[in-house]
Amino acid sequence: MAKKQRKLKNITFSADGDLITKARARARQDNATLNDAFRAWLEQFTRPITSKEEYQSLMHDMNGALSGSRFVRDEANER
Repeated sequence: MAKKQRKLKNITFSADGDLITKARARARQDNATLNDAFRAWLEQFTRPITSKEEYQSLMHDMNGALSGSRFVRDEANER
């Protein structure tokens, strides 16, 4: 059976030049391109969380998104 062709879309991102250089070097070490690495990351990023470990890893990665304090009931329900 032939592999289904996927329609690829082009997107543009902006990032620090040094970070892009480091990412390209890392991709080369993995015998991949930066596009390959991004597609792999995008697949992983969009995968549903299925385990406690994955959830904890996600929460750790999102540490910078924490509010830093507890909200009182009125603040939590404020719209």
